[in-house]
Amino acid sequence: MLIGLWIRDVVLIEALDLSIGPGLTALTGETGAGKSIILDSLGLATGARADAGLVRRGAAQAAVSAVFAPPPQHPVWDLLEDKGLSYARDEDLVLRRTLSADGRSRAFVNDQATGVGVLKEIGELLLEVHGQHETVGLLDARTHRPLLDTFGGLDAQSGKVAERWRTWREARERVDALRADVDRAAAETEELTLRLAEIERLDPREGEETELAEQRAILGAAEKSLADIASARGAFDGLSAKVASALRALERARERAVTAGAAQDGPTVARLVQAAEAMDRVLIEAQEAEAAVDTAAEAFDFEPDELEKTEERLFDLRGLARKLNVSVEELPLLRVRFAERLRAVESSEGDLKAAETALTAAKTAYLAEAAALTDARKAAGERLAAAVMAELAPLKLEKARFRVAVEPLSEERAGPTGLDRVAFEIATNPGAPFGDLGAIASGGELARFALALKASLAGRASGPQPLMIFDEVDQGVGGAVADAVGLRLKRLAANAQVLVVTHSPQVAARGDAHWRISKAGDAERLRTNVEILSPAEREEEIARMLAGAQITDAARAAARALIGA
Repeated sequence: MLIGLWIRDVVLIEALDLSIGPGLTALTGETGAGKSIILDSLGLATGARADAGLVRRGAAQAAVSAVFAPPPQHPVWDLLEDKGLSYARDEDLVLRRTLSADGRSRAFVNDQATGVGVLKEIGELLLEVHGQHETVGLLDARTHRPLLDTFGGLDAQSGKVAERWRTWREARERVDALRADVDRAAAETEELTLRLAEIERLDPREGEETELAEQRAILGAAEKSLADIASARGAFDGLSAKVASALRALERARERAVTAGAAQDGPTVARLVQAAEAMDRVLIEAQEAEAAVDTAAEAFDFEPDELEKTEERLFDLRGLARKLNVSVEELPLLRVRFAERLRAVESSEGDLKAAETALTAAKTAYLAEAAALTDARKAAGERLAAAVMAELAPLKLEKARFRVAVEPLSEERAGPTGLDRVAFEIATNPGAPFGDLGAIASGGELARFALALKASLAGRASGPQPLMIFDEVDQGVGGAVADAVGLRLKRLAANAQVLVVTHSPQVAARGDAHWRISKAGDAERLRTNVEILSPAEREEEIARMLAGAQITDAARAAARALIGA
């Protein structure tokens, strides 16, 4: 809802601050008083095309601010978020536009600089204009489908179609991805198989490179080590026999000493015994040392070609690692990965078949749901056409015919909104072909037709309604037709905020609020003024509209009757 309009230096308006309430607000005044300036100012604030001629003569720039109070669920907040503009859903939304005398303009949303295009997008969500020169919204065929769905109560069904569409789209994307995987896998299967065979032929083990490197180093040194060990072993040649012979000689010397009468415990015998025991120990140590040297030699007892085999194995492992651009230590892990990839190739073909089956099911479900929605739209279109036709005659459009065209789309053009194009079409005269709403030549007729359509849709909308502006919708009509226009505007205003610029007392009398626009000043300096009329002033204004310059008591009585109707 629009709650405030702040205008500075626009055409004949020097400074004007307006507070706007709910319901129907009527704007009246003499021709040329400046009623259109109010609408032009509002258009400027909501992104309309700027013209330097809007800047008041002598002013450096014009400025307009429009203050809206959208409910928290209004889609305009999502648009602000998409545009990266800060906002608070529980606060007012301020749109501001400045226009310099040289034609340059700047746009602001909640005091944040933005583009005029953004301001226009926001304005399209907040207001509709139906007038002599334009009908914003209804002429755009993109609005017809959601309007029809709302009228027919098809929003839930339309939402189900959108859900089916998303499922179908996701299924297509999955099939495309799997198909690409399968194609890539087929190209790399031969390479994977070859590489895996090479790794399996070598059968690398974890830590094998370190073991082989150590073994090669040992084998390379083995020949010299064996020569050194042999030299050490040569030192033992005959050593044991000599020590054993020396031990036997000491034993014989001890026996002779005893035979010659030396005491067993005497010093001579004791020394011979000690010498024999020492020699015995030498014999044992010599035998153990000889055995240890033999054992050490056995550690270097390799096959003649073992060094060559070790070097060849290490060369093969390192060569394959370089070929696959990994380290030798990574070869066992790469073997596992290649095997898993080959298994995935095999399973991806099965996954693709399952995904293709799911895609077919999703497509079938979407087409069925979309076909049901098409049928429902056709039925709703017939009801809407009947409702609009019933509104046309009272609005002096009895020769016009209206229909809702629901045209099928090809499967290639399927989308979340279904498989049909919805368009409101009109034939202005009997026998004339149906065409789009722009075929209505008269601006007044177009505005009244918009009113007929809006009246037919009244009460069906589920979300917040935009501000609706009707500019001289009653042009060229009077009496009962003007009364019918006022009645329908009043009906619209029960659930929405409506502004109407009117010359018809029957329309003005239906207003919840009444503004009188007038022009004052001299030839050098004219100004547009806006007065919010009290009940008594309102009665006088409507009497003026009925009687002209000379207001009579009869006109006042007629005005009271219209207001009380």
